Amino acid sequence: MEWKKLLCSDRVRNYKNPASSDFRTEYEKDYHRIIGSASFRRLQDKTQVFPLDHSDFIRTRLTHSLEVSSFAKSLGQNISKRLWMEQIDPDFLPEYQGYFCDILQCAGLLHDMGNPPFGHFGETAIRDWFKKNLSRISYHRKDGRIQPVSEILTEQMQKDFYYFEGNTQALRLVSKLHYLVDENGMNLTKALLGTIIKYPGSSLERNCDSHIKHKKMGYYYAERKLFADLQESLGTYGNRHPLAFILEAADDIAYKTADIEDAVKKGCLTYEQLAAELEQVGEKLTGKQKDAFDIMVKSLKRKYDRAKVRELQQPGMNGVQNWVVYIQGWMINAATDSFIKNYQSLMTGTYGECGEDLLTGTDGEAMMEALGDIAYRYAFQMKPILKLEIAAQSVFDFLLERFIQAALYFETGEELTEVQKKMMALVSDNYIAIYRHFAKEVEESSQTEEEKECEKLYLRLLLVTDHICGMTDSYAKRLYQELNGID
Repeated sequence: MEWKKLLCSDRVRNYKNPASSDFRTEYEKDYHRIIGSASFRRLQDKTQVFPLDHSDFIRTRLTHSLEVSSFAKSLGQNISKRLWMEQIDPDFLPEYQGYFCDILQCAGLLHDMGNPPFGHFGETAIRDWFKKNLSRISYHRKDGRIQPVSEILTEQMQKDFYYFEGNTQALRLVSKLHYLVDENGMNLTKALLGTIIKYPGSSLERNCDSHIKHKKMGYYYAERKLFADLQESLGTYGNRHPLAFILEAADDIAYKTADIEDAVKKGCLTYEQLAAELEQVGEKLTGKQKDAFDIMVKSLKRKYDRAKVRELQQPGMNGVQNWVVYIQGWMINAATDSFIKNYQSLMTGTYGECGEDLLTGTDGEAMMEALGDIAYRYAFQMKPILKLEIAAQSVFDFLLERFIQAALYFETGEELTEVQKKMMALVSDNYIAIYRHFAKEVEESSQTEEEKECEKLYLRLLLVTDHICGMTDSYAKRLYQELNGID
């Protein structure tokens, strides 16, 4: 792979005007499109860890995305500066340093934009519903046959729903669903779109035991042409864009440190418990990993002691907050060193063959794993969160059932019930416009009538997941209550 292609500033719909007085780079224009979008604003009411939390301190998807954007830009500054100063790649030009930072800053803002309500549990709820129900739903075909929907859809179409991913939905959202001008969505640069594709493979290629790039799917069947275009324009050809590794590291650094801070703030975890947990981990380590880990643990204790000397009311909270910032800086340096060290394999697409990320094998790896495990046990397994997730399952089950039944025969010539018509009237006009545009493309294609019927059914199912993923936590809860007559 080469940076000249990887940093492609072309868009699917190009409109460059050589006489324009706008001196912004194409990537800076991307930034303004993103922060001005309704999809970005909706992140303020989507769960990061604690659903529907009333505290102003606890992070939402919006504040998390801002933090990831900041870390991604910092990593971009460090890595691009070293690539240029150390002359690691003679084809890496000085102007690429700014492009690195702008693309990564934008990618951080976008990376969670496709996530459904109620955090990662929302993804699980959608996957579980389709696995349980797709074979149960009967569909009356034009030729008179009655078949389960699962038998009508192709294998890839089925698996798109069985393995539903917020990351995959983000690509669909920004490239199509943000329908202000046309069917190209935000019409972002190809370099940016390539960076947010964390897993460059379809649902058919998903294999949890293989190369990191196939851990999950990265694009739906509906975006297959866009994906192929991006691969050709960027020169990635089935490999992860190198900047995707940097984005992933920024995300890991942000959420693994922030989850600890939020857990302490919520009272799920105390300073004493955190220190004790880390000491237990440190006792099992050896060599350089242990040396680095011990330095970080001692830093936590020093920051706590300093807070006590200052006679703060919450020395534990203050100590952890200060320590989190210190750890974030440490991890940024570790990820930077790792990118430089593994540069050649990153550029050939071989890095990640054993599931490694940029923090694998660094002196920060053990701490990152420890923080993730501690947050999971102390925060994610809290009874209030478990109760909310159980309640969220009811919300998803109800909304998916009602909207899917309404969408099955939408604009097929079959008569909908009055309730089904009302359900479809609740769906975003943008999403319906996108459905109509691509359903028309299918109708005008050279496929057989049976293939057309199959693909349009698939697009109607996507219309439902598009609509539900666009909901905020509060809206999904409120709609569920309103449609069930709950005051």
